[in-house]
Amino acid sequence: MKGPETGRIRTLFDSIAGDYDRLNHILSLGVDRTWRHRALKWITDAGEGSRVLDLACGTGDFSIETARHSDEMTLITGVDLSEGMLEVMRGKVSRSGLSERISMKQGNAESLDFGDCSFDRATIAFGIRNFENREKALREILRVLKPGGRLVILELGVPSNPVLRWPYCLYFTKILPAVGGAVSGDKAAYNYLPASVLKFPGKEEWMQTMSECGFCNVSHKAFTFGICRMYIGEKEK
Repeated sequence: MKGPETGRIRTLFDSIAGDYDRLNHILSLGVDRTWRHRALKWITDAGEGSRVLDLACGTGDFSIETARHSDEMTLITGVDLSEGMLEVMRGKVSRSGLSERISMKQGNAESLDFGDCSFDRATIAFGIRNFENREKALREILRVLKPGGRLVILELGVPSNPVLRWPYCLYFTKILPAVGGAVSGDKAAYNYLPASVLKFPGKEEWMQTMSECGFCNVSHKAFTFGICRMYIGEKEK
């Protein structure tokens, strides 16, 4: 059942869908593309004809890049709460010429409409912090992964180095909301963004949560001084 926080998040992302890509690239100075690219090798190694579930797929950047870097038999399914984000994704997928390999549907990661052991890989790029019940979502993802399947999560973080942390937090809590609000016309959405990142568990706590939810071989890698973090977990064979 959808909770009140889930409905609020869906409305928020509906409101900024049209400006989301442009702001992401501007505010990350284009580094978000590099982070996605570095994660791809952990997603595209499942073999010919694999199935990939892209949760919180947003406007489809990760789904499209996954399709482009995998064999022609690999199929990607994108799922997102926001119909506004999915509408943007449909246009991008159509223009990319990958419509036969990428499908998408509105849905909630906490209650996935897929059978057990349906996917070889699952991905969440910069969306796990928005889930209302993260543990429930992790268990659902584990259910739909095949034995030996892998979950790859990219999420924004805070630099562990205190010298970098102070200017980063200043930028993230003051400059980003101002710029994002001015461009999108929705300052509330870009006040939410830094707040959600700062509230997300630290790496050790989150890795422990993944393990407690049933994932094995859980690992972590920091990108760009910890501004982005990649978490990997596998389903036992």
